[in-house]
Amino acid sequence: MNEVSHFDRLLQAAAAQPEPQRLLFVFAAAGVPEDATASQRQRFAAGAGGTLTPLMCVDKAPAELSGFDALNAESRKAGPPWQVAFAAELAGHDGQPPGAAQVEQALQARVERVRGDTIDGLPAIDPSGAPLSFA
Repeated sequence: MNEVSHFDRLLQAAAAQPEPQRLLFVFAAAGVPEDATASQRQRFAAGAGGTLTPLMCVDKAPAELSGFDALNAESRKAGPPWQVAFAAELAGHDGQPPGAAQVEQALQARVERVRGDTIDGLPAIDPSGAPLSFA
């Protein structure tokens, strides 16, 4: 039995929407600031704390993605290694997908949310495609 992945459910949900969708992705690196304390570094090494730095972003139509492996491979060719990808859907209207300006504005807003550490509510996945949660 094939298990449907978190990412596959995202693609299916976007394709099922009544209006054309664009999928927005912000890829980020996880780390600690240079001036981090020893305690902060230990917490990060144990899988807690740290900071996220946006590295790159992209938008895709659901039909442009065959699955997470394709997106992951494309991202690895396009930019530096990442630890967290944030995903979101952006709906069009009146049967048209969102315009380029609307997509750019939405991507930049998400980049700023990651940069400002206001990631509550943003779906996130790790490099294996598994969902992440931040507490």
